[in-house]
Amino acid sequence: MKNSIFNSLLVAGIVAMTVGCSAPKSQEKEETTEEMAKATIASEPFGELPTGEKVTLFTMTNANGVEAKVMSYGGIITSFKTPDKNGNMDDIVLGYDNLQGYLETTPYFGAIIGRYGNRIAKGKFTIDGVEYDLAVNNIGNHLHGGLAGFDKVNWNVKEVPSEKGVALEFKRTSPDMEEGYPGNLDVTVVYTLGDDNTLEFDYTATTDKNTVVNLTQHSYFNLNGSKSDILDHEIMLNADQFIPVDETLIPTGELRPVAGTPFDFTQSKKIGVEISAENQQLAYGGGYDHCWVLNDDPKEMMLAATAYEPNSGRAMDVYTTEPGIQFYSGNFLDGTITGKNGVVYNHRYGFCLETQHFPDSPNQESFPTTNLAPGETYHTTTLMKFYIK
Repeated sequence: MKNSIFNSLLVAGIVAMTVGCSAPKSQEKEETTEEMAKATIASEPFGELPTGEKVTLFTMTNANGVEAKVMSYGGIITSFKTPDKNGNMDDIVLGYDNLQGYLETTPYFGAIIGRYGNRIAKGKFTIDGVEYDLAVNNIGNHLHGGLAGFDKVNWNVKEVPSEKGVALEFKRTSPDMEEGYPGNLDVTVVYTLGDDNTLEFDYTATTDKNTVVNLTQHSYFNLNGSKSDILDHEIMLNADQFIPVDETLIPTGELRPVAGTPFDFTQSKKIGVEISAENQQLAYGGGYDHCWVLNDDPKEMMLAATAYEPNSGRAMDVYTTEPGIQFYSGNFLDGTITGKNGVVYNHRYGFCLETQHFPDSPNQESFPTTNLAPGETYHTTTLMKFYIK
């Protein structure tokens, strides 16, 4: 069903519901039609890579009219539209209007991150006595899979059935030694847009050689539709500990209690309350760019974080099977990027909640392992639920 038809039916249903039981039969019929509206996926061309590969943009729409646009390149979520407390739809993720923006310098807007999300110290790790060298692309360290990570490849994409709503499956094989990582890694990531306004990311990977894997999703959110910075957003993180970092944002190895520090988000509070440049505990990275150690059993789906923006009334809950969550407050956005609809992304115009294993785990024996061996299956799931508060 085309979006224009879907939107017309949605409006008709809303009108019918507002007039109550006394609605004329014609309106009752429209309401019934709206209730029968189905979630859909549409696709269209979205440009061409320098290699000549064609990029496809998919539009996922659930039965409530919530819409996610996702492209084959990088598995990038280019747009995610949800209603505010007045029913107005806004795009609540940062990005670009066209493919070219994503091909130029971009801070991983909306992408699948791999093979290893976050940082690996000095771009080195050792498995079975063999040291592997990765690209050094961030303050002397390896970040987010390297120079051409999973965010910079064109994935094989197809629609797959889902009882929850609509779903897209992204698949690729990362060849042995791609970006320096050992093993042929078969990766499947399924995005599901549920009719309960959830966005689910399900990750699976297998390898033919001992390797390391840490996948995540890197959307930048602004629940106010990029009308202001994110400092008035209220965040809760279900974590009593966080991971301190050195001046190059590599973990020191310590798991430190959040109590009595600016990292205490055990109770919901505004991002901007303790984020001032004068706060020395946040000096490295210029704000929040740390991994929190989640409290509950990482083998079970657990509440990891909540976010709420009072002006719009939009809220989101993040659930995951991962042991950690990286909260990034958009510190490196500096007004040099012009995004969708000509919006300039100034300092802290978006935040990320990246569910993952801990940074630099291959070099930190006390951290949960990110090793994957032949015969094993890497599998994690993260779910984001959007609603009005």
